[in-house]
Formats: sequence, C-alpha cells, structure tokens
Amino acid sequence: MALLHQVIPVGVFQANCNILADEDSKTAVIIDPGDEPRRILDVVRDLGVKVTHLLHTHCHLDHITGTRAVREATRAKILIHPKDKFLYEGLKEQYATTVRLFGLSLAPGDDPLPADGKLADGAEIALGQHKLRVIHTPGHTPGSCSFLLEGPEGPRLFTGDTLFAGSIGRTDLAGGDTDLELQSIRTRLLTLNPETTVFPGHGPSTRIGIERNENPWLQ
Repeated sequence: MALLHQVIPVGVFQANCNILADEDSKTAVIIDPGDEPRRILDVVRDLGVKVTHLLHTHCHLDHITGTRAVREATRAKILIHPKDKFLYEGLKEQYATTVRLFGLSLAPGDDPLPADGKLADGAEIALGQHKLRVIHTPGHTPGSCSFLLEGPEGPRLFTGDTLFAGSIGRTDLAGGDTDLELQSIRTRLLTLNPETTVFPGHGPSTRIGIERNENPWLQ
C-alpha cells in the first residue's frame, strides 16, 4: 500500500500541485494542476502511473490553469465543487482581473474543459486501497474544499488556500467571506487529529496542532 507523494510549486504564483500515486495499483490523483502542465506530466510519466482524477481545492486561476492540458493528456476526470463553477468557467475573466489588480503580464488562460463531476462534502475518492475524503471548507471561495487522506504514515490534509502555515486564505476576491472561512477552519479542520500534516496551496507544510496553537489568525 505504498503511497508516493510529490509537491510541485507551479506558475508565477508558485501554487502547490500535489501528485499522489499508489504503487500497487499504479494509479494517481493530482490535486490542483494549476500551471506548467508539462512539468506535471513529466512527473506522472516518470512514476509510470495512470491519473484517474484531477481534484481542485478551489477554482482560482493559479489552481486550474493547467487542468485542460493535463486532462487532455491523461483523460482523468475533472472534479470541482459546484459552488466554484462560476470561477472555473470564468477563467479568462480571472486573468483580466488579476492583470488589473496586480499589474502582472499574463497571457489569458485557455477556456477550461467541462468538469466531469462534482465534489460533495463527505464524498470519498479512491486511490488504490487509499481514499481521500472531501471536506467542504467555504470562505476563501464558496466552493473551497480540503482533502483528507488517512493512512499508516499518518493523516495528510490538502487545504488549498483555506489554511496556510501561520496564516489563512485571503477573502477579498469574488465570493470570499472571512467569517465563513474562519468558521470552516475552526469547526472542520482544527478538530482533526493534531498530528495531521497540512499541505497548503502555497508555501510549506505544517500540522493541525501547530496551527491550532500558534496561528495568529486563529487565536
């Protein structure tokens, strides 16, 4: 039941793309193929696995820009939360807004392919003998989700831009809600095993216990 895990920071925003591969079944899931699809696909090829699902913690451009190219190469199923559909389908508008707000020189993203399915709170996505449980954590965006993977090496939680090491996700973009995000973190994430390793959408990993005790936004 060996599980391989690689984190690849991609794109100008260095969003963390997580590749999880089950050695026994030779299958994999990719969480947030946000950019640089060639790099992502090179890792998949080197691992010699078949990607079954592309999971999205949320649908901001830095987490979905590479989705189309990875989907076309792997035929994996694209899963998003339906409350983020407006962001997913508005990728080009997101690029225009980002250029205006941050003054970045970005080429517009390709139109996304239709999602193949919906993420729902409590749903489980199989990865060989492993399972990832969907935890709906709205606030950063209405459809933000975290993914919990429990196994012999200890629980792992993929939080996207909801919870960071020492910080929380911004809520000043479309659909953001600070009070809702804090509620999601406190009631849905901080209640997990304190030894759970957290892999955020940007920056280094942390643990639930550390964030519960030390994150200044949560005291």
